[in-house]
Amino acid sequence: MNPILEYLTGMNTLTDEVIAMDLHMNAKSGVRNYAMALTECATPEIKAILAKQLEEAIDAHEMITDYMIQRGLYHPHQMNEQIQLDLQNIQTAMKIPT
Repeated sequence: MNPILEYLTGMNTLTDEVIAMDLHMNAKSGVRNYAMALTECATPEIKAILAKQLEEAIDAHEMITDYMIQRGLYHPHQMNEQIQLDLQNIQTAMKIPT
């Protein structure tokens, strides 16, 4: 995106947050999908592979969550702060021209 448009729409300050939140949501989805696949597999070999991948997905989710918490992009333990952050993001998104 053009730097001037990024500034005018507020996207210049949200870029890291948008990327981090997208990674966070995808990591959650990956954990969920591996867990479901693990319960459906029939062979011990596949179960072991999926269990290892599930552990790696959980580790990735934790790293992304920690990154977001350290940078003030996610407040899982302070609901009021998270709600305020979400409302700010909604307001910014509503200003983006379509």
